[in-house]
Amino acid sequence: MEIVDHLLFGDNVKYLQCCKCNVKLSRLDTIVLHGTGGASAVSSALYLSRPDTGVSAHVVVGRDGEIFQLLPFDVKAWHAGKSYHAGRVNLNDCSIGIELDNAGELQRVGDRFYSCFGREYSPNQVYTIEIEGRARYWHLFTEGQFKILKEVCKLLQKRYKIKYLVRHSDITSRKVDPGPAFPFEELKKSLKFN
Repeated sequence: MEIVDHLLFGDNVKYLQCCKCNVKLSRLDTIVLHGTGGASAVSSALYLSRPDTGVSAHVVVGRDGEIFQLLPFDVKAWHAGKSYHAGRVNLNDCSIGIELDNAGELQRVGDRFYSCFGREYSPNQVYTIEIEGRARYWHLFTEGQFKILKEVCKLLQKRYKIKYLVRHSDITSRKVDPGPAFPFEELKKSLKFN
């Protein structure tokens, strides 16, 4: 895989056009990781690229490692919202938004686990954590997804001199994604971010 003219090229990359975003980024030094909270990479990519929504991202990474690129990396996406990091606000102005296909927090009903959109997940796809004395359940990310994300981040680091790798939850108190099931510290360490 490689980056050419601000687009990823590789066997697993597909493109969707997101026409609502056309402002060029004047600087770029941050990657913001998100969890889609959706049913699939395709449905999330289609939603993010729709002209009638107020959100977008540069890429969506699917559970099988497929990538949907919605915007070139030098175009401002609407993924961070009201945000703050490293003394700066409005991180849309300096960041690449990567969405990871994931159902997010799950609800337990008996021995079964369900997403907010009603899909059931098997126990081997569930990450359990105790928060404030209560068990909470999250959809696990896949090894293939993590491997592709790491590869994309390495390419972005090299091409754009990325200084910061953050989660959506790191830049705003309004969000929890990509959530506690995401191995963020492992990714940071492997990419040599502080």
